[in-house]
This record gives sequence, structure tokens and C-alpha cells, in this order.
Amino acid sequence: MAFLNSLPARGDLVEIRLGPMRAWMVCHPELVHRMLMDARTFDKGGSQYDRLRALMGDGLVTCRQEAHRRQRTLLQPGFRASRVADYTQLMGEEAESVCRGWRAGQRIDVSAAMMALTTRVTSRVLLSDSLDDARAAQIRSALGTIVRGLFVRTVVPVDAPFRVPTPANRRYRRAVDRLHGIIDAVIAERRRGTPRDDVLGTLLAAALDGGEDAAVTEQEVHDQLITLLITGVETTALCMASAFSLLAQHPETERHLHSEVDTVLGGRRPGLDDLPRLAYTRSAVTETLRHSPPGWLFTRVTTRETELAGCRIPRGATLLYSPYLLHHDPASFPDPELFLPERWLPGSERTTAAQHRAMLPFATGSRKCIGDAFAMAEATVAVATISSHWRLRHPPGPVGQPRPAVTLGPRSLPMICEPRSRIPVGTPPRARSLTPRTTVTSRTQDPRTAGDNGVDGA
Repeated sequence: MAFLNSLPARGDLVEIRLGPMRAWMVCHPELVHRMLMDARTFDKGGSQYDRLRALMGDGLVTCRQEAHRRQRTLLQPGFRASRVADYTQLMGEEAESVCRGWRAGQRIDVSAAMMALTTRVTSRVLLSDSLDDARAAQIRSALGTIVRGLFVRTVVPVDAPFRVPTPANRRYRRAVDRLHGIIDAVIAERRRGTPRDDVLGTLLAAALDGGEDAAVTEQEVHDQLITLLITGVETTALCMASAFSLLAQHPETERHLHSEVDTVLGGRRPGLDDLPRLAYTRSAVTETLRHSPPGWLFTRVTTRETELAGCRIPRGATLLYSPYLLHHDPASFPDPELFLPERWLPGSERTTAAQHRAMLPFATGSRKCIGDAFAMAEATVAVATISSHWRLRHPPGPVGQPRPAVTLGPRSLPMICEPRSRIPVGTPPRARSLTPRTTVTSRTQDPRTAGDNGVDGA
């Protein structure tokens, strides 16, 4: 990360060497925008996407530009604003479910909890209720292993080290096989069952009806589900884990967020109408994506000779851009290491149009992430729901820095639960106690029930 942050001082376009490979790092946000808006000249490719194709197939994220429009058109209905609004309730249900069993003083792995949450939300959107708890747990475990092993596979230019049957390579291969096997089993079950109104249902219907274009193949159904699972689960989970870590390190910001969720929600689950009112919570999520973007490094490959920043770029050249670099460049964001959700509040004078252009957690142009609105809604609902009931604290000692892999974020984040409300999670508003919020629970309380009746720390 220090190397990345040093590059803008060397120019807007910096040639670097990755072993024997020559590449160019695009450091200026305007140049990055130009590159991303011209997807025909700067197509997805390079070792990063070549290795991702080996894992995810030729789905929406990894396909070449000529195949992208048809795939995007096929999947877009499931991610329109109206459908994202429909998902708000299930996002809140799963957020409540993941924290319902927490107890006061309990040490939990927040990263694992957020992975459980996003796996359940994503699988319900893609597959309805086709995944039971056992298969959902297998997917979480497989994804964790895959992400740990994928980064080195995208940066090492030769395959030979990964064909050696080392324990790490065997774990990676088993995890890949397990993930593909589960998805194949779910698809087979659904073909025999009743049609459902979910993403898998859309894909299966398209596979039966080719229309004017070639029918969607069975392999494409599989590849799209694998793609959406891998890209939709871990990135959002890492964003939420990073958000709770950053909030715990910035008590005043945390107090502002808690005040907002208490005022807007009053202990109930967020609804669709609440999302616009959770402005500070959404700003905290946005600032997390700026400060610690899960997608931190991407590649493009030129399809023809071109020019960028006055430099001739040959056909087949690899270009890189890093949201982390752009988000941490003080030329775009003063005090980039500070966590300041106020940058993104509506009407804020802190953020200029140029800064908005430098903020690229979901890319831009025709290859912008199809799930950007979904991810923002999911993270906002989850952070608000969990923060309504719990304050998460770092254990004593230094806080570990996020480790870059194929994504960036805390792989394991131990935190301690501190209850904020005396209202059990999921209690309807009309059943809440009328006890004033200033009342303090007896210090002789039975510790076995402390998770349900803790001190209100608002």
C-alpha cells in the first residue's frame, strides 16, 4: 500500500515492472475515468482476469466487452432500484438473525459474522431458499479459502507453482470443487422444482427461451451464479467489517451514527422509507469504501494501440488502476487517512465534484458493478440494524491493519459485544418497555442474561 501511495508523485501514468511483465499504473482520476469509459479500447483482461475466468468462467465480471451487453441485459432486472427496495426487508431480517445470539462481553469474529450475513442475503436473492444452513456454511468456508488463494494466482505470471500438490494448493482446489458442486446441485434441484422469482429463475427461464439471441447455456447459468456469489458475498462483508472496526476507533463518529439509528429506527428493523433518513449511516459506509475499498486493484488490457497521458500504449498492454490509490491521494482527499463520514453528507462542503470523480469503489462506465445499489443498501441496513442493538469494541492491544489479497479488508476481526438497548432484537415497537433510557441496570444482574438486558450505553 505504501508503494501504491508513492506512485502519484512519479506522474499520472507510471510504468512499472511485475517480474518480466511491463505494465502501466494509471494514477490520475481523470485518466482512470477516460480508461473506464472506453471499455472497447481498455477491455477487461490481464493475468488478474485470466485467473478469475479459470474460477468463475465467462460471467458478467470476467467476460470480454463484446459479450458484456447481452449478459448485463439478462441480469439487470434483478438489480433495478425497485428490486433492491424489495430486498430491504430480507436484509434487515438477516442482519437481526446474525446478531440475535450475541451476548454481552462475548468476543466474536466480526468478519465471519458479516460473511454469514452476506452469504444468506446473496443466496436468498440469487437462489431463494435453495441453500440450507449446512450448504450456506460450506459456501462461506469455501469462499474464504478461495479468496486467500486467489490473489497470488492473479499476480504470479506462471501456473507451475499452483500445480504442485502443496497443502495450500490442495485446499484451494477442494474449495473450488466444493463451491462448483454446490451450485451444480442447486441448479439441478431447481430444474426439477417449481419456478421461482429470483436470479436463478431468470437464468433458467432464459435458458429455455433463446428469443432472438442464442439461448443461455447451462454453463452460463452456472458461471453467472458463481460470479455473483463470489463478487457479492466477500466484498460487502469486508466493507461492513471495516466499518465496525473504523467506528470503534472513532468514538465521536460512532456516537453520531448511534444517535441517528436511535432517532430513525427506535430499535425496530429498517424499512424502505428509512433508508433516505439514514444519511449519516450511509455516509459512514461510503467513507469506509473510500478509506478501505474491498476492491483495491484492477487491470485492463488494450485492444488496440492508443495514447494515454501523452504516452503511446501498445496493443495488448496491461494497465492497472487502484481505487485505494485514488481514495488515498491527498490531492483528491485532504487527510486521506482520517475517517470522516461528513465528507459524504448531502450538501456537505467537504466534497467537490472532482472528489466524487476520484471515488471509484464500484468502477464506472458500462462495466460499473451491477450490484452497487444493492451493496450500498445491504451495508447501510446491516450497519444500522446491528448498531441499534450492539456496540462493538476492539479488544485491548493494537488494531491489525487490513491485509491485501484479491480483496482488501480484515480476514479475521475479533471484537467484543456491548449491548446498547434493553430491547431484545426483533421485538415489535409496540412491545417495548417504557422505562426511561436513563435507567441503569443493576450491577448484580445475572451475567447469563446480560446479553438480553444490558446497560443502555447510548
